[in-house]
Amino acid sequence: MNYKLILIAILFASIISCEKVDDTKMLYLAHGLPQTHPVHKGILEFKKALEIKSGGTLKVKIFPDAQLGSEREVLELLQIGSVAATKVSAATLSNFVPEYHILGIPYLFRDKQHQFDVLEGPIGKSILEKGSKFWLRGLCYYDAGSRSFYTSTKAIRTPEDLKGLKIRVMNNQMAINMVNSMGGSATPLAYGELYTAIQQGVVDGAENNPPSFVSSNHYEISKYYTLDQHSSVPDVLLIGTKYWDKLSDEEKIWVQEAADESAQAEKVFWNNSVEESMKIAKEAGVEIIIPDKSLFAEKSKSVVEEFVKEHPEMASIVEQIKNQ
Repeated sequence: MNYKLILIAILFASIISCEKVDDTKMLYLAHGLPQTHPVHKGILEFKKALEIKSGGTLKVKIFPDAQLGSEREVLELLQIGSVAATKVSAATLSNFVPEYHILGIPYLFRDKQHQFDVLEGPIGKSILEKGSKFWLRGLCYYDAGSRSFYTSTKAIRTPEDLKGLKIRVMNNQMAINMVNSMGGSATPLAYGELYTAIQQGVVDGAENNPPSFVSSNHYEISKYYTLDQHSSVPDVLLIGTKYWDKLSDEEKIWVQEAADESAQAEKVFWNNSVEESMKIAKEAGVEIIIPDKSLFAEKSKSVVEEFVKEHPEMASIVEQIKNQ
């Protein structure tokens, strides 16, 4: 653990020790998103619902904007019990809980309905529970949209159009393999460097969901947005088991119910954000392209095959999702 995490852990220990001893329990929830983000708005609904259900005996204090560190750092704080809860991408969580890798498989879900039928059903709940052995109990999934390609040099209408293009991806092996399988050149790059990289031609484009495409201002320099929706990796609301195990059975019910209600509210916030983002992009002159997604899915089949080969213990889960 690095010195930053140690200092934060000491700080929270001192805060907790100085709190007034009464019937109130404080739940510290940290995440890396800005307060304008639809997922943050969903978290506010969690806070409101939990405080109402508990009659004020469970209170939530939110630390947004990465105040307490990166997603990985906050996950480590959960594991040692310095922070109670967080929201992270399933992609980040997969480095702690292997089963979350499944949710990053390209074209795993047929559409949004299929995705949440899976996530909110037995399969999704089973994956949430897998994290408990790593001290990271999943409560619910938040909609984080679908990632699609955007470029500054030319439009992508078929997978063949990706050939020769340098596409920025997260430093995630599945994302790298997916772009390469379609003929592109996957280029891992820090998100904060991406605007300049596109502007200077270091990369030809990237991939992300509409709200991120607009909030990052990438729409200003990338005038082609291809809605191939190759991956739909959700966000996950987590609670550390060190905090969870101290709750009474009734308190655990309140926390889970509040999480489930916030997940439904967050979907509405997300859809509204997507609509607004697409409107802004169109008005700025971005060409929105609706491709034949089956062509892209066919090209990326090798990524799925390789994943199943490397993780045979997860093959049955992948098959169940496809057949649901």
